[in-house]
Amino acid sequence: MSPLPHKIATLLYAFDEADDVLLLQRAQEPNLGLWSPPGGKLKTDLGESPYVCACREAWEETGLRLAPSDLALTGIVSEHGFLGQAHWLMFLFEVRPRLRVLPPPHREGTFGFFGRAALGSLALPPTDREQIWPLFWEHRGGFFSAHCRCHAGGENVWTLEESRPGPGSRL
Repeated sequence: MSPLPHKIATLLYAFDEADDVLLLQRAQEPNLGLWSPPGGKLKTDLGESPYVCACREAWEETGLRLAPSDLALTGIVSEHGFLGQAHWLMFLFEVRPRLRVLPPPHREGTFGFFGRAALGSLALPPTDREQIWPLFWEHRGGFFSAHCRCHAGGENVWTLEESRPGPGSRL
C-alpha cells in the first residue's frame, strides 16, 4: 500500500441572527452534492496558518471579511484514510460575527441557512452526520479533538482525544 497524502483544511461554522447555520451544497468533490460548512484547504506551500486560511476562505466563498480574532477554534478532526484517498486534518472554526444575508452561489456550490433540527433531513457527509455535527454542538463554546480511522466499506472508528464541552452542553 502506497502512502496517502495529508491534506489540511478549515471549516467555517457561520450563523445568522436566528442561529441558523450556513451550509454549502457542494458542486465539487469532495462531498459532491452534500451539504457541509464552507471552507477549504490550507496553502501549505505558502506556510498559511489555519486562521489565515479560514479568513481567506470566508472571503473567497462568502464575501465575508474576517480577522483571526473573529474566529473561535471549536474542534480539530483528523481522518485517517478518508475514502482510501487521503488523510485529512481539519480545523473547525465558529465565526463570531453573525451573517445578515445569504451569500450568492459560488463555484463551490449553493448556500442555505438551516436550523439545527433541519440537519437530520439534509444530505450530509457520513462522518459529519455520525460524529462531527454531534461533537460540534456538544462543544460549541468549548473545544474538542477527534480522530477517525476510515475503513474500506464505510466503517469509521472514532476516538475522542480531547473534550471540553461548551457552556450549553448537557454533560
